[in-house]
Amino acid sequence: MSGTDDRRPGPGPRLRETLRRLPVYVPGKPARGADGVPAFKLSSNENPYPPLPGVLDVAVAAAVGFNRYPDMACDGLVAELAGRFDVPESHVAVGTGSVGVAQSLIQITAGPGDEVVFAWRSFEAYPYLALMNGAVPVQVPLREDESHDLDAMLAAVTDRTRLVFVCNPNNPTGRALRRGELERFLDAVPADVLVVLDEAYREFVRDPEVPDGIGLYRDRPNVCVLRTFSKAYGLAGLRVGFALAHEPVATALRQTAVPFGVSQLAQDAAIASLRAEEALLVRVAALVAERERVVAALTAQGWTVPDTQANFVWLRLGGRTTDFAEACAEAGVTVRPFAGEGLRVSIGETEANDLFLRAAERFREELAD
Repeated sequence: MSGTDDRRPGPGPRLRETLRRLPVYVPGKPARGADGVPAFKLSSNENPYPPLPGVLDVAVAAAVGFNRYPDMACDGLVAELAGRFDVPESHVAVGTGSVGVAQSLIQITAGPGDEVVFAWRSFEAYPYLALMNGAVPVQVPLREDESHDLDAMLAAVTDRTRLVFVCNPNNPTGRALRRGELERFLDAVPADVLVVLDEAYREFVRDPEVPDGIGLYRDRPNVCVLRTFSKAYGLAGLRVGFALAHEPVATALRQTAVPFGVSQLAQDAAIASLRAEEALLVRVAALVAERERVVAALTAQGWTVPDTQANFVWLRLGGRTTDFAEACAEAGVTVRPFAGEGLRVSIGETEANDLFLRAAERFREELAD
């Protein structure tokens, strides 16, 4: 090495070109009220209730072992899920929330240039995850009633398609597909294309015609069901979700999962939550009742509210979306705007819902003036 350092500052490491096209995942904004004004967060579809009875005690007990790695195979949780849903343990794969499992689903099916098909607007992570893995996101517009256009989605499937996401109920519109149309779609998709039924909000469904995806996957090797503990179970901060799929898919998911990704605290809390089903059903029923109250009030104010089977409502506001979101924030509630399209509002505490309804009424009156 010479005595003179000829190194010059360079452009830095070469990063993937995909990053230039990667959209930024936008989380729901935290609640920030003005002095003396209550603030509520209705932007992330979180459960407003604390953990189910007994779950916090289990989590605190698990926290004592933070100096140890968690069970990487999640054996206890896998066994609990298999028993709860009457499936083989070999059909269960656990991950860091349903988003983490969704990422693995793309990793095991789609490479550079392969296509991932989904409705749009739907869960905003889908295009992000597809691009991150080098795949091509194929967005199929929703129907005018804010539901999946399954015929158009089927037409979008090509020989390059490797995976199809069906969010049911759909986030952010809340619409849910019924049995007949969904079964016809599943039976028409080529057998070598994986269809993922993303059922993050399944527990809130009350329409008897909306099928449970677990019943649909059992005799369809190319169908996978995606679920989460973040919504109805109220474990959003612990990041634990799971997939039920036939053995080749479930095995591949376990192969690609982040080692030790699901903490022991999350595993133990999820098991305790599954065992607290009676309390879960009571809380979900209360949220559904609030959902119906909010929908009825918005309808009485003159809003058009799509039928929702989730824990949120959707208002299509087009160019007034951002204005309405700001009006809600001033009233003490943060909601989730999709600029130029519409606004999603989670069902929260009664006080929070009332603040939102008053803001919606004032905004509609201003529009009428």
